[in-house]
Amino acid sequence: MFKKILIANRGEIACRVAATARRLGIRTVAVYSDADAHAAHVAACDEAVHIGPSTPRESYLVAEKILAAAQATGAQAIHPGYGFLSENEGFAAACAEAGVVFIGPPASAIQAMGLKAESKRLMEAARVPLVPGYHGADQDPALLKREAGRIGYPVLIKASAGGGGKGMRIVNSEGEFDAALASCQREAINSFGDAAVLVERYVTRPRHIEIQVFFDAHGNGVYLFERDCSVQRRHQKVLEEAPAPGMTEARRKEMGEAAVAAARAVGYQGAGTVEFIAEQDGRFYFMEMNTRLQVEHPVTEAITGLDLVEWQLRVAAGERLPLTQDELRIHGHAIEARICAENTDANFLPSTGTLHVLRWPEGAVNFRVNADAERFHQPAPVRIDAGVREGDAITPFYDPMVAKLIVWGENRDQALARLDAALAATRIVGLHTNTAFLRRVVASRSFSGADLDTGLIERERAALFDTPPLPLAVAAAGIVAHALADERAQQDADPWSRRDGWRLHGVARRVFQLEHAGGTDRAVLERTHDGGMVLAVGDQRLPYDARPLGGDRHAVQLGERRVTLAVHAVGEQVTVFAPEGLAQLREVDLLAHAGDSAAEGGRITAPMPGKVVAFLAQAGDRVKRGQPLAVMEAMKMEHTLAAPADGVVKALRYAPGEQVAEGEALLDFEAGAA
Repeated sequence: MFKKILIANRGEIACRVAATARRLGIRTVAVYSDADAHAAHVAACDEAVHIGPSTPRESYLVAEKILAAAQATGAQAIHPGYGFLSENEGFAAACAEAGVVFIGPPASAIQAMGLKAESKRLMEAARVPLVPGYHGADQDPALLKREAGRIGYPVLIKASAGGGGKGMRIVNSEGEFDAALASCQREAINSFGDAAVLVERYVTRPRHIEIQVFFDAHGNGVYLFERDCSVQRRHQKVLEEAPAPGMTEARRKEMGEAAVAAARAVGYQGAGTVEFIAEQDGRFYFMEMNTRLQVEHPVTEAITGLDLVEWQLRVAAGERLPLTQDELRIHGHAIEARICAENTDANFLPSTGTLHVLRWPEGAVNFRVNADAERFHQPAPVRIDAGVREGDAITPFYDPMVAKLIVWGENRDQALARLDAALAATRIVGLHTNTAFLRRVVASRSFSGADLDTGLIERERAALFDTPPLPLAVAAAGIVAHALADERAQQDADPWSRRDGWRLHGVARRVFQLEHAGGTDRAVLERTHDGGMVLAVGDQRLPYDARPLGGDRHAVQLGERRVTLAVHAVGEQVTVFAPEGLAQLREVDLLAHAGDSAAEGGRITAPMPGKVVAFLAQAGDRVKRGQPLAVMEAMKMEHTLAAPADGVVKALRYAPGEQVAEGEALLDFEAGAA
């Protein structure tokens, strides 16, 4: 076994690998950029080496810097994690040439499976079922468009060197093809440095099912069953589960053996995932192979009781696979939810900012800290794989994933219940996250009933988006409870420091001005001389009482309802967590804002830090509401900004290629102008 390894990645996967290595007695070396100097993965490792500026192209994607760090620290092997250089055959070959073990497949296997078009040709030769499509080297746009017409719309354009949903578009008609192709190619260049694409028939109501495979250097190969990753947004996975609902033993064996055969055909070693598109009737087609560990590997660990990172390390050190196919078993059901910093109501725009509050469900196993061998034999009901801590920041330089929340149950129903409870107990303050959205997906008719396909989120749009907010009276009750508890904690024992508004006669009134997405409202707390309280919000007047429960939790009585609320305040921004959801409001200090002018309008601003890709209108153009005006790139994804109303573009404030800070005006816009 190795004595020291370098982890050529960041975030939760680097923390995950470090935890398993520590358990095995292996020392670890972290690499970090300017943005990651104080990151969790640096603290998780025994040593750390600075490799450059914050942008991945200048740090994590520079193979020479990674190898130099390994050689300088005496690391015998490099674990690439996923993303960055994990599927770069040039890096794997450079490791071999430098005498450093690459913990992954040989460069030849990465090369064979790395290009989607080439891998499809290999699978076609091996008689693996393929979706009809064009996988050729000729990338002339006119030819690609003709091939799309031959295949028949709808078609799917995919970056040949891609993954993670980047460089991928569904095209429903010939008229949409040119713009979709150009957008795919831009994303492909930015993410993978290769503009080549392939075109395939878009399978309606497909399921996305992948098979975990493992090979050692002695020719032994197994499949560790399947994962269903059908729940996706913008072609990126949201929820993953194992085993796949409705999978028969016969179909599991058929898909597993096909995956093993595909990997064996390219001389594979280590952990890999063969991905299939499956029809609702069970027919399946090879899609691609990810020549690395997958983000969703914890659900496979949960149902098999195995540590896949340990398997990676042992295989890379020359050991044989620990188990044969006949010794592998499935136990229970596991689901993983990807908690991301994004605004789900704004088309999943990435969100950046500081994690002022980051609280996980009580009793959750945290793999940043511990990878206990016994846990794999007794799967934890709730597991957290996180690469951030409270007080850390989500920056625009890297993927917006905050953490993975994994639950296990004896069956799917128990796993679903545990997932909803765990998401409800997760509290994140400081930026937008998708936790409330994930709860709605889990509760949706399609997901709870295992009616799965990649269009589930769009099909359930009415239940998942534009949902009623937490009732204002409940949110106000939490804000008032927080204010009362804060004041109670600050007062001294003498009666003169009391701040409860006591009166000898009459009623004491206290006004809370609250700004929220729907506008501005007032909550009025009335306290009578006998100590009773009433909370008035809008046309509601409800008996009220609140008692602190410790920390940020409060027991609140609002009318006939008793509820436990968690409240977190950062300046004037207050977040209230209730059993049915959360609310984010601003408690306005009227004295502090006396004289403030009204908010300035007439500008289209950047919703997140990023780069201007293109303007789709020029100064002086009249535009219609919803018309695209600008394209930005952030976190390796393109985002289109549209006109909020009919009007005129008055001026462009940036040029394509320039970086823009969040909130900066991209262009001046006048609604309704002649």
